[in-house]
Amino acid sequence: MRGPHNILRLIRTGATLERTGAMGLIMDAFEAPPLVRGTLRFLAWPFQWLGYKGDPTTPPAPRALTALGPAYIKFGQILSTRPDLVGDELAQQLRVLQDKLPPFSVEIAKRSIAQELGQPVEALFDDFSPPVAAASIAQVHKARLREDGTAVAIKVLRPGIERAFRRDIDAFYFAARTIEILAPGARRLRPTEVIAHFEGVVMGELDLRLEASSASEFAANTGNDAGFQLPAVQWNLSSRRIMTMAWADGLPLGDNAALDEAGHDRAVLGERVLQLFLNHALRDGYFHADMHQGNLKVAANGDIIAYDFGIMGHIDEYTRRVYAEILYGFIRRDYRRVAEVHFEAGYVPADRDVDAFARALRAVGEPIFGMDASKISMGSLLSYLFEVTERFGMETRTELILLQRTMVVVEGVARSLYPQINIWQVAKPVVEDYVKSTIGPRAVLRDLGRTAAVLSRYGPRLPKLVEDALIRQSMPLAMPAPSRWPRNGLWVLLGASVGAAAMFAFMIYI
Repeated sequence: MRGPHNILRLIRTGATLERTGAMGLIMDAFEAPPLVRGTLRFLAWPFQWLGYKGDPTTPPAPRALTALGPAYIKFGQILSTRPDLVGDELAQQLRVLQDKLPPFSVEIAKRSIAQELGQPVEALFDDFSPPVAAASIAQVHKARLREDGTAVAIKVLRPGIERAFRRDIDAFYFAARTIEILAPGARRLRPTEVIAHFEGVVMGELDLRLEASSASEFAANTGNDAGFQLPAVQWNLSSRRIMTMAWADGLPLGDNAALDEAGHDRAVLGERVLQLFLNHALRDGYFHADMHQGNLKVAANGDIIAYDFGIMGHIDEYTRRVYAEILYGFIRRDYRRVAEVHFEAGYVPADRDVDAFARALRAVGEPIFGMDASKISMGSLLSYLFEVTERFGMETRTELILLQRTMVVVEGVARSLYPQINIWQVAKPVVEDYVKSTIGPRAVLRDLGRTAAVLSRYGPRLPKLVEDALIRQSMPLAMPAPSRWPRNGLWVLLGASVGAAAMFAFMIYI
């Protein structure tokens, strides 16, 4: 249903922002130019009556985003981690969107649990509490297992949440396609693909069985990470709309006063959050992609506890190496190498001038490194880098959207804990270690070994493949070779065979 009826939804978005008073606050936070500010206000003002009223007891921004629905709430959650962008006051107002939204009734939650698990709540749990946290997609109740008294957190999806998200995503698709038609220059940003990526992430978040699986995989990857904890999943008490995990005892990471009172070093916590994220993204290629304060706690011993695994990011090994080299190049201020990496990865068209691109990157990096620690921002770097790559024809990389967005969120969390944190200094040892382990001589040998192992699995099939290729090569020239084999297929096979044998011998030798 991605038709023009979505125009009403988009108009209502602007009207709601204007009616609740959030339009001016958001434009002030982003320092919108007078022309943009005036145009948006002019277009939205006549349609105020179409806007949602929202809860008048809440501040304007969370009031508007909550009224508009879950997709807009997600946007507000991201902004709540960036006081450096929107200001401390607005960030604090938006923080209620992380886990303090209006809950649905306990009776509805109990009915949902009984329907999903096939037994009444009283048969499974004791001390079933009112909602202890309510976010855009689900709410959480605390209880104890009837069989052994273990404290658990029970996550229950909001009723009708799937339909609500579908409505928002349909409107976003309509807006993206309209932009592509009316602004051809924006097609390089691939807005429709960006929305498709967002849709995939959200749809995965609406199946709690997938979240439980993500939590299990994440725990397997991070079991040896110092200063990091994950609550265990109770698989027998989880389903598509219900997930049960061990209860995580700790202080909210966003409550600086409570952290100070408990004696935690917020500077250390800020560094740990950033380094944990980088380790998970670069080392494992699998990371928590929703690391705002509402999903993080601090244990009594100072460990970071993460939960809510509905949005997880995955990047392949090649992309990790590219991203690490880009970060490492900026850290070393080696802009020529950063430019080369963009070209080698195909991020920038090959017909562009690598030297000109390197000079443009220097114009991005040097002003940032000239700032004091409290102003060095990954968000600023990504913003400036976006402007440069736009001039050089770089298309949006959908595989990096979640990584870049999470990097910005994590930086915001770290800076909220310790405003003077030096992002580059904290990131440098993690990125350096990854680069040394993946690009040095040992990494080359390891890659050769993996290649040999893959080729060796085809060993039993190689004689038959070579025979088939010989038969095809002997066919009359007028008879075209099958489309799946090039005319030089024999030489490809022979080369692969020789290569596999050579690498196998090399591995035995070393």
